[in-house]
Amino acid sequence: MKSQCLPFQQIPHTTRLFLDYLSYTPSVREFYPRSPMFSEWVKDESQRVVYDAARRGKVSEILERQNRAWGASPKTLANIERLRRGALTAVTGQQVGLFGGPLFSIFKALTAVKLAEQATAAGVDCVPVFWLATEDHDLAEVNHVALLSEQGLPEPFAAESHAFQSSAAADAPVGTVKFGPEIDPVVERAASLMGDSEVTTWLREAYRPGESLGSAFALLFARLFADWGVILLNPADKDFHDLAKPLFCAAIERASELDEALLARGKAIEAAGYHQQVKVTSATTLLFEVKNGARTAVRRKTNGGNGGEFVVGEEKVSAQDLVSQIDQAPETFNPNALLRPVVQDYLLPTLVYTGGAAEVAYFAQAAVVYEKLLGRVTPILPRFSATLVEPKPERILERYQLSLPDVLQGPEKVREAIAARSLPLDLQARFAEARESVERSMTALRESIGRLDSTLLDTAKSAQESMCHQIDRLQARVSRAESLRNEVITRHADTLSCSLFPHKALQEREVAGVSFVARYGKDLLANLYQQIHPDCHDHQVIEV
Repeated sequence: MKSQCLPFQQIPHTTRLFLDYLSYTPSVREFYPRSPMFSEWVKDESQRVVYDAARRGKVSEILERQNRAWGASPKTLANIERLRRGALTAVTGQQVGLFGGPLFSIFKALTAVKLAEQATAAGVDCVPVFWLATEDHDLAEVNHVALLSEQGLPEPFAAESHAFQSSAAADAPVGTVKFGPEIDPVVERAASLMGDSEVTTWLREAYRPGESLGSAFALLFARLFADWGVILLNPADKDFHDLAKPLFCAAIERASELDEALLARGKAIEAAGYHQQVKVTSATTLLFEVKNGARTAVRRKTNGGNGGEFVVGEEKVSAQDLVSQIDQAPETFNPNALLRPVVQDYLLPTLVYTGGAAEVAYFAQAAVVYEKLLGRVTPILPRFSATLVEPKPERILERYQLSLPDVLQGPEKVREAIAARSLPLDLQARFAEARESVERSMTALRESIGRLDSTLLDTAKSAQESMCHQIDRLQARVSRAESLRNEVITRHADTLSCSLFPHKALQEREVAGVSFVARYGKDLLANLYQQIHPDCHDHQVIEV
């Protein structure tokens, strides 16, 4: 398995906040307590994790019950026992997407394993935990995924609404929405595409009528990561909500204080030239209430003080009544995106969380909630990121002397690049000669102009650049004409774009990880694991 590094500066749409965080520039340090260099602070940070012994015991019991139900491996159960005896956790998490979700879900789990291993090697006992985002309510984001066709191109799969039991409410947490019998043909079509493999068997066992997106995801990941001992956590469990009651109550009782801190942090983020991941207003709270099966935002109705009235849907309710409801039925309340990681790290003794660029942005805001409610901000580290290049696209890249950055320019640019390299050799040579002739002639002309009047040198340089630009434009137009004329060019360009940059997004965000594991076996996970280096934060380009 060959691997090359590609800095995130060359990845389209990478935010400045994420880039500055990776280099840990001074402008981001007020938002992130630790640098992305795990080895520099792992031992020191472990001394700052405060975790109640009684909570440790209860959480370990819940995790053992959950993971046994999903068929946990002996290594996972051993890791839960390590947690019970005092180990810290390296945590990651993801929405419970169809068929295990995109490739980066697998990358997240492997990164958590690597961080736990590195911490343990440094003398800090640590186990990997994967947080299943079963309380997310956006079904449209998780009910579809793309699998690789026989040609290595992504083919869309979706569990449409009719594949779920009709009793599911709109905006219901996805963990409560179960599959109906219509999921069976979707699974069989996926199985026919992936062929006979261990993964195909696991897919059939997990995605079946009566299971939810959350339970199916857990059943699949319990098998995928059996050898790695990844502990899976479903936060929708009533027992976890019982444990989280103090944070849910604080979200209401200290709503004004938390809101002021978040508004101030938002202004600081924007003043530094960055973006806010979550829009916060004076009416914002950090909770949802599940009413009639749907997740409904809890909003502040009055300003001033930590008391006042709240609004849940159309219903007005006092702070006291909300706290009473939380105490009596905590399972009917869910944290929003800024409280969720804080709840996670209240339930777990989290040494470090690992996630993608969007999660890094969330943590810049959530840090003030951590400070108010936990007194410590959990450090975040970037997850492993990679594009897997299969033999067919690799051959096309080599044939036209292209690389992934060329593909990331977009489908039209890829076609032009391939067409330019497909032009008759004599025509390519004529364009090269034209550029060289302009550069040679203009260099001599600039020397003469400089002796006459040095103030005209910039004008001469601009003229040279303009002429070279016109030659490049002409070659691009000729290349486009060649592309339209040549079907092979179009087919090769489409193959590269669809397999490596589908829908103008990184492959890891669009293609299901199980496709690659089905095709190359579980050894792929071990090989990918070897490519993960926690203190290296480039995107990897990996030949498989």
